[in-house]
Amino acid sequence: MTVQSNANLFDVSGKTVLITGGARGLGRNYGEAFVQHGCHVVLGDIDADLVKQTATELNQLARTTATCEGIELDVTNEEQVEAVVRHVVDTYGDIDVVINNAGIVDRVGVEEMTLDAWNRTMGINLTGVFLVSKYVAREMIQRRTKGSIINMASMSGEIVNVPMEQAAYNTSKAAVAMFTKSCAVEWAEYGIRVNAIAPGYMKTDMTGPDFEPGGKFYHLLDAIPMRRLGLPNELSGLALFLASEASSYITGAVMNVDGGYTLI
Repeated sequence: MTVQSNANLFDVSGKTVLITGGARGLGRNYGEAFVQHGCHVVLGDIDADLVKQTATELNQLARTTATCEGIELDVTNEEQVEAVVRHVVDTYGDIDVVINNAGIVDRVGVEEMTLDAWNRTMGINLTGVFLVSKYVAREMIQRRTKGSIINMASMSGEIVNVPMEQAAYNTSKAAVAMFTKSCAVEWAEYGIRVNAIAPGYMKTDMTGPDFEPGGKFYHLLDAIPMRRLGLPNELSGLALFLASEASSYITGAVMNVDGGYTLI
């Protein structure tokens, strides 16, 4: 019986990683984590100027030969998605990891929501995941790359949490979870693993103040068993794990990172 060494299970250095919605927030945080672990990172974002600025800043943090590139990407534009995937392959030789992070939330009651607003949420949150996954998987299959696709779901795809007026967002994230499972089964034979991260309430520059004493959501901390918000690096650690060989037998999983919120 051959004993496999555990020494390099968590090593992701040298991998090429495409991150959508990478200009700010969680996408930027993922990018920072991967360049610091020696990866070539391509950040795609609809805000072309900001994503290039972010890439310049992350290049200052890159480890050894790691690099970071920012490129304009509208995940709802099929021709642009195909072109960006082709650019990544032509430039770096392969795509090893994708994080489908681009997403929006429109907090409007169903009876007030326009069809355009509904379609925009579905387009970015769901169709964008489909398009990026489709073209990346084609390359992985053709090149026999045993890659990792990581989708951003949400605890809101499992429960209706506060704020409650976000039916389009909740529905899109529930669909992302099922899309993840479906792709995991379809592409397992090619060695492509597809998993999803489902965050709970996270501490970001935008949401953090709402959970401070006196904030409109401060009372929700009592409903989280861990009694605190999640931190962005607690998502990045899971993404690094899912990108590494340490998770080589995990596919189709939707992993809640919510401090236990959905358990009660």
